[in-house]
Amino acid sequence: MSAERMALIAHPGAELFGSDRMMLESAIALKESGHRVVVALPSSGPLVDELRGAGVDVVITTLLVLRKSLLKPRNWLTLLRDTVRGLRSSIRLIRRLRPEVVYVSTITLPLWPVVARAMRAPRVVSHVHEAEGSANRLINTALYLPHLAAHRVVVNSQFSLETIRTALPALAARCTVVYNGVASPEDPTPPRTELDSPLRVLYVGRLSPRKGPDLVIEAARLLRERGVETRVSLLGSVFSGYEWFEEELRTAARDSGVEVEFLGFRPDIWPTLSENDVLVVPSRLDEPFGNTAVEGILALRPVIVSETSGLKEAAGEYDTARFFTPGDAGEIAAAIAATRDNWSQLLETTAAARSTALSRHDPRTYRITVGRACR
Repeated sequence: MSAERMALIAHPGAELFGSDRMMLESAIALKESGHRVVVALPSSGPLVDELRGAGVDVVITTLLVLRKSLLKPRNWLTLLRDTVRGLRSSIRLIRRLRPEVVYVSTITLPLWPVVARAMRAPRVVSHVHEAEGSANRLINTALYLPHLAAHRVVVNSQFSLETIRTALPALAARCTVVYNGVASPEDPTPPRTELDSPLRVLYVGRLSPRKGPDLVIEAARLLRERGVETRVSLLGSVFSGYEWFEEELRTAARDSGVEVEFLGFRPDIWPTLSENDVLVVPSRLDEPFGNTAVEGILALRPVIVSETSGLKEAAGEYDTARFFTPGDAGEIAAAIAATRDNWSQLLETTAAARSTALSRHDPRTYRITVGRACR
């Protein structure tokens, strides 16, 4: 392949969650700026078809993806093996493609900015989607440190930037905040005008303890005890190794007496949003941003959001958003009940909220800004 106007993107997965969708938008941005784009992934998945449909080449190769499980002492040999294999793979690919731009998507690929810079790639850009302000500062510093090798760092929120600044001020100095571009249907289905049946409550995201889908089930159970009927839908799947948590969720659902539907993963969330009334984003821990909350607002739905970190930044400007203390199912229940009680008033504000979100998270603006960061 010719090295002329070549852009190489390294990304740690092939699904279609938040950071995956943003990488897809970044790949399109680089293609629109005149690059031939190749994306390196560790496995195949639904993201591959989306990339190829956008005219982007995909290479499945060995990548060191720094998962928390690899940092446990019993997995250090695996970490060493994956480091050696990932190092060889990244060197071979950069040497073969000779890219003008190497774009490293997420901090879970620590080898890539260092290898790309050592091999004299003209432009190395890291895109940081992760921020845990409550995490140990030394751990955060270690995670961010390899990205000092990048010429430019894109971060997805002011919260992420401040987390980086606390851990590694030198890295923060080369960061640019670029809010996620969130695509949505041109004419989303309006909410129901009358709530003449149980309120339809939706959760979208990973089925994991930190994301808090169990809190939605518990909130629905509390509401049922008060005579407020709800129906809960969980749209998402578990990470491999977390199947036990899904079983716990199913047990909690059976015990709650509430109708709970497990929808699994769906690449297109918009039809499901249109079938529901309220979106709950119940994360227990820090989130760098809140794509899901923005999607709910764009879908003309009221959102109930954990009052923490980047979620406040994502949803704090909208009249259709209510916040609750992280981890408090009782407050979620109260927010759902208040949303139901004020339904007519909320419906008058959903269009204005969507208009603001469209302006703030226009994918075209995102692509233009990312394209500039890669020059």
